[in-house]
Amino acid sequence: MILPKARDPRFITIRRGGTLTDSDHRLLAVWAAACAEHVLDLFESVQPADPRPREAIEQIRAWACGEIRMSQSRAAGGHAMAAARELSGAARHAAYAAGQAAAVAHVAAQELGAAAYAIKAVRAAAPGQEGESAGRLECRWQRDQLPDVIRELVLDDQRRRNEICWSVFDC
Repeated sequence: MILPKARDPRFITIRRGGTLTDSDHRLLAVWAAACAEHVLDLFESVQPADPRPREAIEQIRAWACGEIRMSQSRAAGGHAMAAARELSGAARHAAYAAGQAAAVAHVAAQELGAAAYAIKAVRAAAPGQEGESAGRLECRWQRDQLPDVIRELVLDDQRRRNEICWSVFDC
């Protein structure tokens, strides 16, 4: 988990005492799903018969649409992370990205975990010394996917948590 010691109220829903609206929470979830899905092939090329990361991405999208409960998405995220544990490199990071994305339903601040693990996956998959460059391109792609309404929130979160996220957001 890549969470700060002190919870940021901007990532806590209003009903729980924070300032995050339900609609922004859903946008964070959809963005996290996009980040994870963008690297999913790095997992599926190694474990084509394991559906857990793909199912986690599907579950967070279903949660964002109001089709399932938070607990279902969170559970799918746990299953995706279990798929990651037995692997290494790009495949492992891609599965963790899916798990983190699905966990956004429970903790909105997991959105950065999905993005960070996706960048780590791309870095690990790049040949030779191209990892840093590939990671910066992935980071920029992710930023291009951000809806305007949550853009500054996520970019500020990246600045604040970059150090605990392996400095992957230096792009």
